[in-house]
Amino acid sequence: MAVRQALGRGLQLGRALLLRFTAKPGPAYAWGRPGPAAGWGRGERPGRTGGPGAEPRGLGLPDRYRFFRQSVAGLAARLQRQFVVRVRGGAGPGGRAVFLAFGLGLGLIEEKQAEGRRAASACREIQAIFTQKSKLVPDPLNMRRWQGFRLEDYLIGQSIGKGCSAAVYEATMPALPQHLEEAKHIRPLPGRGPDVVPQGEEVNQAPVAPAFPFAIKMMWNISAGSSSEAILSTMSQELVPASRVALAGEYGAFTYRKSKGGPKQLAPHPNIIRVFRAFTSSVPLLPGALTDYPDVLPPRLHPEGLGHGRTLFLVMKNYPCTLRQYLRENVPSPRLATMMTLQLLEGVDHLVQQGIAHRDLKSDNILVELDADGCPWLVISDFGCCLADERVGLQLPFTSWYVDRGGNGCLMAPEVSTARPGPRAVIDYSKADAWAVGAIAYEILGLANPFYGQGRAHLESRSYQEAQLPAVPESVPLDMRQLVRALLQRDASKRPSARVAANVLHLSLWGEHILARKNMKLDRMTGWLLQHSASTLLANRLTEKSCVETKLKMLFLANLECDALCQAALLLCSWRAAP
Repeated sequence: MAVRQALGRGLQLGRALLLRFTAKPGPAYAWGRPGPAAGWGRGERPGRTGGPGAEPRGLGLPDRYRFFRQSVAGLAARLQRQFVVRVRGGAGPGGRAVFLAFGLGLGLIEEKQAEGRRAASACREIQAIFTQKSKLVPDPLNMRRWQGFRLEDYLIGQSIGKGCSAAVYEATMPALPQHLEEAKHIRPLPGRGPDVVPQGEEVNQAPVAPAFPFAIKMMWNISAGSSSEAILSTMSQELVPASRVALAGEYGAFTYRKSKGGPKQLAPHPNIIRVFRAFTSSVPLLPGALTDYPDVLPPRLHPEGLGHGRTLFLVMKNYPCTLRQYLRENVPSPRLATMMTLQLLEGVDHLVQQGIAHRDLKSDNILVELDADGCPWLVISDFGCCLADERVGLQLPFTSWYVDRGGNGCLMAPEVSTARPGPRAVIDYSKADAWAVGAIAYEILGLANPFYGQGRAHLESRSYQEAQLPAVPESVPLDMRQLVRALLQRDASKRPSARVAANVLHLSLWGEHILARKNMKLDRMTGWLLQHSASTLLANRLTEKSCVETKLKMLFLANLECDALCQAALLLCSWRAAP
């Protein structure tokens, strides 16, 4: 907006505003406040509707300007006493000075609003483009839509790991073309349900090592009964990241999915595990079962077992390792650690936007795969403790100690661990997972997690103070150090949301030349976003397989929101300006 236009528009707004606040009080208008008889709506004004004293049309006062009312009315009254002029007509030097000064202020505010509208519009357009570009590749079973819903369809390999409620095995489908030749050399174990690769046994021919693209998670069923309906209902949280067709082979699955008591269905996200198939089946005797988890087996497989004969199986992508396993062998550089933390924040933000809280984030529940350059891509898994109830969202009524607050007490956010039950008590989980990411960031940075420590190094979320948090080495960028401390603030209201925290790291990684400017304007930010979008699209088109950096940039642009971006920029500027 040119200076002349700003002056003209500002003077017009200033005159209209002063006319409103200096009008004589009447039955329908008293000191700038509409009375019960005013009856004016969005396009109506109190006072006269015509004549020379009428207010210009289209100059409605937004709600955000209403705090000016008392100050402007008082200013006008003082000027009336001082200059003894009629401010309504704008006569006299005092009146003209007020119109000019106040009008200029409103003109600048209006220009700032226009700048904000341009930035918000650009963010929406960029977000729409990258939302389409960021669609996930179809799952590997997509071409076999009506297969893979029986345990017998899979070739089970060795154990990948086990937790407190399930065991996970590598698996493949012999019917897949790339495995047909390999499956010929595998001798199945008779009478054990699915085909199982024998361990420690010789075969007639030297087998070709089969590829195992899938992981099958077998839940331990001690209390859910043996009916499919009871199993699906009891273990419903495990089905939150399931795809639309995951339950298509289970009887009554669609009715269960649409029922009000069922779990939320989580939309796909590249940093969150996806369940391709979910079905119930008889419990088989898999490799290592009698050694690793004999007590949860059904009595037909182990006389002292307490498990039921049928349970839930989940088929997912097989990832090379967990985050804990990766960090045992690798110490990420500060920049790489920043990108790994950023991925967790992106996943947590997606959960929050869907009204879901994971409530069991830890390095054992985070899976890792490497891109072509060996850069890790993180995926959040294991939703057995999640909060995904459409009736309560992220606000869980905490009426008694019997209410489940989630798993992993060590990484339970302070607002959760210190909650006390009561008739109206509510636990807010909107920033609880972001707090857990702050604690896990210590591990990613090569340090001991302070909430897993022992002795003096051990902190408890119920009682720690921010000053007790271990210092992050100076080799870690300032933005990352400050963000870790911000995420671990005890007061959730002072803690940044996962979206704002993710934007902080995005700006720190990709927008340094914008942050370096002393006077950072929205129009300049918009220009940088457009350039960043073009370069990201070009990088994604030039490479056959997106690297981690490009995927992160596309996620940032697909989740672009002007307000959250501005909050992140203000946080970064305040951190860098502090001594």
